[in-house]
Amino acid sequence: MDWIQQPIAPPAQAYQKKAIKRQQQLTKPASSLGELEQLAVRLAAMQATETPCVDKVWISIFAADHGIADAGVSAFPQAVTAEMVKNFVHGGAAISVLAKQHHAQLEIIDVGVAGSLVDLNIIHQKVALGTANFLTQPAMTEQQLWRALQAGKDTITRALADNSQLFIAGEMGIANTSSATAIACHLLEMNAQQLTGAGTGLDTSGIEHKARIIQQALDKHKNIPSTPLSALQNFGGFEIAALTGAYLAAAQQQLPVLVDGFICSVAALIASQINSNIKPWLIFAHCSHEQGHKLILRALDANPLLNLNMRLGEASGAALAIPLLRSACALHNQMATFAQVSQVSQV
Repeated sequence: MDWIQQPIAPPAQAYQKKAIKRQQQLTKPASSLGELEQLAVRLAAMQATETPCVDKVWISIFAADHGIADAGVSAFPQAVTAEMVKNFVHGGAAISVLAKQHHAQLEIIDVGVAGSLVDLNIIHQKVALGTANFLTQPAMTEQQLWRALQAGKDTITRALADNSQLFIAGEMGIANTSSATAIACHLLEMNAQQLTGAGTGLDTSGIEHKARIIQQALDKHKNIPSTPLSALQNFGGFEIAALTGAYLAAAQQQLPVLVDGFICSVAALIASQINSNIKPWLIFAHCSHEQGHKLILRALDANPLLNLNMRLGEASGAALAIPLLRSACALHNQMATFAQVSQVSQV
């Protein structure tokens, strides 16, 4: 697993400078297109081109179950994970609709669903039938951690083989907000109350119970090393590990990443603590309604594109941001410069 530590090169500064210069020449007041200008400049640098483009989008959804669900931290039973995977495949989920609308390639990867999905047309990389209950023991073994990370790397190989220009990852797993919250609390040295949110729709008493369970787990594992991989092994879900591996591999291969909500941002936090050079390759799509997301974004010094009070997950928020990136590219590539307008007027 030496690939985890491979270096991440920065986006191409030469193309960044060219993109900035072009933005200054377009027929508009300086900075009048706001964040759209910055998006175009960032994408030009990431793709090392004067004409950035995100027409080919790859979306990977990682699914897994969590032993912590046994502690009653979710509003839904664990069986919902497998049912939602089937819904993804049959086109009935939000991300299925959005991927179709935006002509994105959608794949579903089973990295740890607690049940057999062998009859489904998905990627089968099941590490185990869900993680262990991190309230009583580490969520996964070291070998399981590496297998889940590798599943994330593998999806980048498939995305690049399809000549994808933008990578989006999503997740599905009942109780995975508990896992993500515990990881973030450990890495950021926060208590569970600061970061625990409603997840699948818990009421106030449900959130309080969830926070107590997470804090108990944090106290039990308080002596583990304060490293991202240790936090991931002790508290993480297989899908969160896969997300982390995918983000690292995408940045290593210079593939731009559009990050979804709370859980994906926690995976981005883990990846950034493994290699801080990943940050320029991450575009954050939206600010989730999940309580702790703003704190995670602040820790990452990230400015999300949208704030729609969403908390669905499954890459839905990131998919909604695809048109913004495409518009940013179109404006950058197709608007006239003042010099071009002057030439036309002289004809």
